Amino acid sequence: MDFVTGLPPSQGHTVILTVIDRFSKGVHFIPLAQLPSASDTAELLVNHVFRYHGIPCDIVSDRGPQFTSQVWKSFCSALGATVSLSSGYHPQSNGQAERANQELEAALRCLAAQNESDWSKYLIWVEYAHNAHPSSATGISPFEASLGYSPPLFPSQELDLAVPSVQLHLQRCQDIWRQARAPLLRTRESNCQIANRHRVVSPYYRPGLKVWLSSRNIPVQASSRKLAPRYIGPYVIDRIINPSCVRLRLPAALRVHPSFHVSQIKPVSESPLCPPSTSPPPARTIDGAPAFTVSRILD
Repeated sequence: MDFVTGLPPSQGHTVILTVIDRFSKGVHFIPLAQLPSASDTAELLVNHVFRYHGIPCDIVSDRGPQFTSQVWKSFCSALGATVSLSSGYHPQSNGQAERANQELEAALRCLAAQNESDWSKYLIWVEYAHNAHPSSATGISPFEASLGYSPPLFPSQELDLAVPSVQLHLQRCQDIWRQARAPLLRTRESNCQIANRHRVVSPYYRPGLKVWLSSRNIPVQASSRKLAPRYIGPYVIDRIINPSCVRLRLPAALRVHPSFHVSQIKPVSESPLCPPSTSPPPARTIDGAPAFTVSRILD
């Protein structure tokens, strides 16, 4: 699930909540007046998703304030659903919602070309068109993957959906489920192979070890970003959160979250050519902002 924001007002709506099923690729586009709180988001899911599809096993979202709050975590825990939060280092984990948002915005641009304030009137038809269109991942439409058949748009098509018996209908649903599952498994294996081509095993980290921290996403004070140091530190590892994430002991002046992906750090290698400093240098400021000490790095 994800939010689409920055839309012009349309019948009192300015935000769209996108909810997509990972298996069938079916979506629900829910218009909202504004970004909801965690409790409002939970109520929206109950009224617009759970009542039709049941309670999910896992909910994937970004790290918005609605999904990182204790209210949301308690709500999902009470349902028995796990919470999977994407990160800036791995946005692909919520890629299906992002892709659905792209298709939604493209459709709204076409439908609301005459009047931008009418986009909410066309939202239901955008959702229907998405759910009736065959998915490139499964080869069948979300309607067919979840219901076992594509619902007719006009009464004249209803005769084509006549099923002679319940057993044949159940058999067809099982065949469609297997037909949709097979390409999804092949796609997942293929994506894993492509993603793992340039990945290497990270060094062994433990609490107390000193590491360098990449300055790519750190607001380092420098006159030129290109001439700024690529790594700052060293900093001590405070805790190993999981094999892909560590927590560092950072100075309070840095003002960033202390948890980092292992791709953003590298172990300190000591050498007699560049002995480590025994005492920290005095603190300095640049234009009132703290300046961080940067040591040389041996690659």
